[in-house]
Parts: sequence; structure tokens; C-alpha cells
Amino acid sequence: MNEIVSTCKEKMEKAIEATKEKFASIRAGRANVSMLDGIKVESYGAEMPLNQVGTVSAPEPRLLVIDPWDKTLIPKIEKMIMVANLGLTPNNDGKVIRLIMPELTADRRKEYVKLAKTEAENGKIAVRNIRKDANNDLKKLSKDKDNSLSEDEIKALENDVQKLTDSFIKQIDDLLAKKEKEITTV
Repeated sequence: MNEIVSTCKEKMEKAIEATKEKFASIRAGRANVSMLDGIKVESYGAEMPLNQVGTVSAPEPRLLVIDPWDKTLIPKIEKMIMVANLGLTPNNDGKVIRLIMPELTADRRKEYVKLAKTEAENGKIAVRNIRKDANNDLKKLSKDKDNSLSEDEIKALENDVQKLTDSFIKQIDDLLAKKEKEITTV
């Protein structure tokens, strides 16, 4: 029975991590290497994440530098950055690729806040779905003839699941508030 609650907690923690990853990819006016996490580059016949074909760093708040280990990949990396439609224009000097972050306009900031809210809502939906699955498992247990749990014990477990849900939804709200502040402050 406690297995249901602990499994529920593990799944909710994964939902929080997924939300954090989504938030990391939302630009907030400063350069963040995780913005490029979704970019894959054709290298030696295989698609590889950008961070596996070179070093990605953020030496300045509005600058990303990609230093490919194989310099012949520079055109492919530039092409994939353009395809990713991040609003960044790659510049290269034959050795490294520089991505300068343009200043965010007020409209763009609003779009990013809206995107962050959408990602937060997706995270909350995932947490609620996990709660629903856990409650369904508890209901199945209560109907099971071989079950040794009383109705009160099942209710207590349902309350535990609800407390977990409330806690994780609050965490998502806190993450959203932090991300909104990060996006809106210049």
C-alpha cells in the first residue's frame, strides 16, 4: 500500500524534473547552455547531441560559444542552430561558433512568460494524472477481497496522495514564479 504512495511520489518528482528541463530551455535574456540541448548534429553517420560534438559554454551573460572538436562540423552545427529556430544567428571564425543573444523585447518576454505558464500547466496536469492513477490503484485495493486494509486506512492513503499532489503543485507554482521573474527582469 505504501508502495503506491512511494511510486506516486517518484513519478511526481520526475514530472517536476521534466518541468525544470522545459523551463531551462525557455530563454530569459541571458545565455544558458541548456538552450541548445535539443539540437542534434549529423556526425560520422549518427545524430549526436551538440554537447557531444564540442564544448558549449556561456562566457558572458549574452554569449554562447560552441567549440567543436572536429572543425569540419561547423557548417552542420550552424545549419542545425538555424533549423532549431531559436532566434539566434551563428557567427564563426573557423574555430568556434558564437551565438549572441539579442535583447528581449517586451512582446517577446510576454511570449516567454506565456510559454512558461503553459509548461507549468503541463507539469501540473502530469502530477494530477499521477494522483488519479494512484487513487485508482487504491480503489482497486479497496475492492479486492484479499485486501486486509480498512476503509479508513485507504482514506488515509488517499489523503497522503493528495498531500503529495498539493506539495508538488506548489513546487511547480514556485518554479513558475521564479522563471517569470527571471524572464521579466531586465
